[in-house]
Amino acid sequence: MLPESQRLAVSFRMSKFALLSVSDKSGIVPFARSLVDHHGFTLLSTGGTAKLLREEGVPVTDVSEHTGFPEMMDGRVKTLHPKIHGGLLCLRDDTGHREAAQKHSIGMIDLVVVNLYPFEETVARTGVSFEEAIEQIDIGGPSMLRSAAKNHRDVTVVCDPTDYDRVLESFQSPEEGASLRRELAQKVFARTASYDRAISEYLQEQASDVPDLDAISGFPAQMNIQSSKAMGLRYGENPHQQAALYGEFLDHFEQLQGKELSYNNILDVSAAAYLIGEFERPTVAILKHTNPCGAASADDLETAWEYAYATDRQAPFGGIIVVNNTLDQGLASKISEIFCEVIIAPGFTDDAREVFAKKKNLRLLVSKSGFGAETLQEIRSIPGGYLAQDRDQKKINPKAFEVVTERQPTAEEWRSMLFGWRVVRHVKSNAIVYAGDERTLGVGAGQMSRVDSSRIAVWKAGEAKLSLTGSTIASDAFFPFADGLIAAADAGATAAIQPGGSVRDEEVIQAANERGLAMVFTRTRHFKH
Repeated sequence: MLPESQRLAVSFRMSKFALLSVSDKSGIVPFARSLVDHHGFTLLSTGGTAKLLREEGVPVTDVSEHTGFPEMMDGRVKTLHPKIHGGLLCLRDDTGHREAAQKHSIGMIDLVVVNLYPFEETVARTGVSFEEAIEQIDIGGPSMLRSAAKNHRDVTVVCDPTDYDRVLESFQSPEEGASLRRELAQKVFARTASYDRAISEYLQEQASDVPDLDAISGFPAQMNIQSSKAMGLRYGENPHQQAALYGEFLDHFEQLQGKELSYNNILDVSAAAYLIGEFERPTVAILKHTNPCGAASADDLETAWEYAYATDRQAPFGGIIVVNNTLDQGLASKISEIFCEVIIAPGFTDDAREVFAKKKNLRLLVSKSGFGAETLQEIRSIPGGYLAQDRDQKKINPKAFEVVTERQPTAEEWRSMLFGWRVVRHVKSNAIVYAGDERTLGVGAGQMSRVDSSRIAVWKAGEAKLSLTGSTIASDAFFPFADGLIAAADAGATAAIQPGGSVRDEEVIQAANERGLAMVFTRTRHFKH
């Protein structure tokens, strides 16, 4: 007679259960059939999954028959049973565990396939009641997933139908199987964490009858950041920095050609997408290192391109070009004369694509309409935590602006100032933009002194041989001294738009009046760090 430990081991080898209980039933029938026909599994299942398998001729045993305990309470209690979780959590090489399982007739469940009730999809629909949402909170599913994932040394756990083929292949190689089990376990805990976060956020949103500062501000008391890896990147800002992209960024753009996007490309594309969203008329913007180096609106894109490119003919080298209308062959031919990294448009004509196809590394992106609510806030990591804020997307309302000088702006100055004001909030602080009638003339960005930014903008306009006579100046924050405004007047500006709010506002207004400038206070600052 075999020793007790060996007899128990034989008993365990004879039990080869797979438990299948899925909400998303794509691919489950051929997968289940392969488990039975080619890998010797006995299938356990529940509800709709068991019904589907029977209809397709796949032999299956109800969980209630396996546990000897009926489903109850409208199916809320069916898999929460020792014969299920004991079969998942039992350590196969632990004598004490095996003896307990033998004593209580607990068979080993070596494979668990579970995907959860569609809670996220349910609450995303309009008109869903609170009660409907609560019923889509899965209890047994996460419990089985977590039990199996904890014991991934012995149990394979699957929460994603795209992994079915990999699991079947892994049965041929014990070494690959062990590695895959660990990978799938990690995937399970990521999924259950995401699921729990979605439930927590929904319940927090529903607690509107308990107002507090966090709820009013739109920022939760706890921040849970979790996102799936979209793709690895060659490197980060520099070759010695590793990097990866997470989340649904790629859902907003379709890449038609060119190399994979880099870390810096993605930052620039994001900045370009937000900038071009400011404009309705045909507009072209050119960016470098997330800063606009030229932008213009016109009756057609080709004219807008000529004005935008004229602002700075050096900085666009290796930059990003974004337009808000379909890009045609005429504009494509002009753009193709310079080297750029990425071109973004809502569409490209076939002729335009033929022109760009000659530059195989050039990335062409189609921008899809609209961005999700998550883009209304931005998050940055800091040592030990995160900073979160609303994105600077406040609508521009000229009626709320105040003319603070003796002279009122002309209609042309208003158009120029409003154009510059739309651009300047996308320029790194300290930010200065000189503008003509719906075109940039000089841009100064990221300087420690506002006067230095203004000087750079004037110098850039001079390098581009663009006159600033009759231009307007937009400043992302107030002029702390009159010298900045005086420098703008000396450069040829006739009107200025700025937030105001300096203790020396009266000095700045007096300087404007003395030089015949019109000046508008917006009362809104646009720092961009």
